[in-house]
Amino acid sequence: MLDSIDAIFSDDVCLGDLAYFNPTILTDVTPAMPSYDQELFGPVATVYVVKDEDEAIRLANDSSYGLGGSVFTSDPKRARAVAESVDTGMMFVNQPTNSQAELPFGGIKNSGYGRELSKLGIMESC
Repeated sequence: MLDSIDAIFSDDVCLGDLAYFNPTILTDVTPAMPSYDQELFGPVATVYVVKDEDEAIRLANDSSYGLGGSVFTSDPKRARAVAESVDTGMMFVNQPTNSQAELPFGGIKNSGYGRELSKLGIMESC
């Protein structure tokens, strides 16, 4: 997979019985590549260049997954409009993520089923 995309990373290191993967930034990823529609965890980020906000929203929604997302802007109205347009379980403004007991946690699509934490998490068990 890494042969077909530009990856910016240093050498992987194996620490005894532990595997370690250095932080990696993927660029020039296309829909034909497996990483385009994978829920990547660990120190991996995919960076896309888009022409405008509408294309960014379409790209964000073109996924089988939907755990969480973030929008960064100084315009609160625009942040809300973009956040409401992205199909994801959790959306954050001007921060990559947040976790508090009163906030529900959970994804949509192939990123999970239901919610945990908050009243919504309690209702999952009823």
